[in-house]
Amino acid sequence: MANFITDLTHEIAALWREFHWLPEWAVITLVIAVFMLIGWAANQLVFWLLKLAVRKRDLFWRGLVGRARLKVRIMVMIIALALAVTVSPMDPGPSASIRQALGFAFILMLGWTAIGASDMWAIIYMRRFNMAEEDNLIARKHVTQTRILQRVAALLIALVTLGLALMTIGAVRQWGMSLLASAGVVGIIAGLALQPLLTNMIAGVQIATAQPIRLDDAVIVEGEWGQVEEITSTYVVVKLWDWRRMILPLSYFITTPFQNWTRETARLIGTAFLYVDYEAPIDRLRAELERICRASPLWDGDVVNLQVTDISDRVAQIRCLASARNAPTAFDLRCEIREKMLAFLRDECPEALPRQRQLNSGMSEDGALPAMPER
Repeated sequence: MANFITDLTHEIAALWREFHWLPEWAVITLVIAVFMLIGWAANQLVFWLLKLAVRKRDLFWRGLVGRARLKVRIMVMIIALALAVTVSPMDPGPSASIRQALGFAFILMLGWTAIGASDMWAIIYMRRFNMAEEDNLIARKHVTQTRILQRVAALLIALVTLGLALMTIGAVRQWGMSLLASAGVVGIIAGLALQPLLTNMIAGVQIATAQPIRLDDAVIVEGEWGQVEEITSTYVVVKLWDWRRMILPLSYFITTPFQNWTRETARLIGTAFLYVDYEAPIDRLRAELERICRASPLWDGDVVNLQVTDISDRVAQIRCLASARNAPTAFDLRCEIREKMLAFLRDECPEALPRQRQLNSGMSEDGALPAMPER
């Protein structure tokens, strides 16, 4: 290849001597135009061959070729321009600077192509899973892993690509070596500056492998209930129940205790507490709770129970348990149980209402309580 370029340079120099009446800039422009035209034709031929080669391959290769069309075209044009500058009768100083800049751009394009390939792999892999399913635990697990690893891979490829590109420029070659090897003063400064980023990157790898959280998990963080909406390479977005977004670093979920209501399954047991008088008919209340749950489309048909969990000097505490298929449904089911049990107590079992509440409703204007009725 080097001999070919040398011979081509000599041929162009000899041709220029024959047409010495042309200015140098015209010859340089003509050479660049010819090589760019050759590069465009080579790009068309390469992509025709690639499309022919992957026509019967799987979706990954076909998608990769489609996404890389622009990147490969730019790289081919960079190569053509570099060859044109090399063989043209240009001064050695500007020619070397232009080739150095083109080499820098070519390495960046290679990194961009590698990131596109990793993104394509992630897209094809995530197509296997349906996040819209009712029981999407397996889908959330794999999609979470893929998205985190995809972003970490993109970041690592970008750092390595930038380091290699900087090493092609003599003035900043040490920066590229420091970026790749984390050595020298520049590497130490960069390491200190990037410490939060690296901490979150390592935390992202831990989350992708151990998976304390996944996309769409119901969690309680900082005393707030919400669902994991997005996991990036550095932070997690939690959509709170009132549509606010809480932004937390990835390291938070490695170092801080939090509640994950859907760690193993999306199903939850909802709790609703009632406070009733001692004369409340517990068996009737239990039967009413079962009737409410069986009639509700929110109940998953598994757990329903009513128990007296505490007694004070005035009322008894009753806990109603009912299971649902996910956290939002469990919340709605708890509200429905409270509303319908309250209506049942008011209409069918008024004697079960707390006695102190009945006394307060009959209080006179001066605040005196009426005489207690005999039982």
